[in-house]
Amino acid sequence: MLYSNLKQGQPYPLTTDDLTIRLIREDDLPDVFSTLENPNVTQYLFFAPAPLEVYQAFFTPIVEETQNAIEKEKWPEHPTFIIRDNSQRYMGMVGLTQVMLLQGNFEIGFQLPEHAWQQGIATAACQLLTHIAFSELDAHKIAADCYAQNIGSAAVLKKSGFTQEGSQTGYYKINATYDDRLIFGITSAQYSAL
Repeated sequence: MLYSNLKQGQPYPLTTDDLTIRLIREDDLPDVFSTLENPNVTQYLFFAPAPLEVYQAFFTPIVEETQNAIEKEKWPEHPTFIIRDNSQRYMGMVGLTQVMLLQGNFEIGFQLPEHAWQQGIATAACQLLTHIAFSELDAHKIAADCYAQNIGSAAVLKKSGFTQEGSQTGYYKINATYDDRLIFGITSAQYSAL
């Protein structure tokens, strides 16, 4: 199997630029939490900034479920991956979340620290997870959304084969104003046709 080492929690090459990706572990959480303290990163995240306790309550079950899945040699229910460079510097996080009650439907999301922006890392990670979802997880559809002002995330999704399927006006609050929510998606049939 192409991704057997990755499923076992081992690093997997993300790009030819000495970046690897692997399933999340508990020792990754300080880097994740530190990134979510940066206002430039959280500007377009509806769930951040938040108190540390909120992040711990969200991520701890994901880490525990991931460790259990690795021990059973299966994919976690909500695969969450960490990206690092050769020196083990944290370069971001990307994840797939199963949509409750909709078999085969996933949502994809990614957050990168500021030092990892505009290097193609998010696109490489999004493309890899899209492939894993359709080839390993029997996905029917992957959805994503972003703030309309977040042109970087919209570009990542488009480069990864997602199409914009709609928008919601004034959905996200940014300071004293509101921004639209852009909704993207790709089905297994659309992915196969790429």
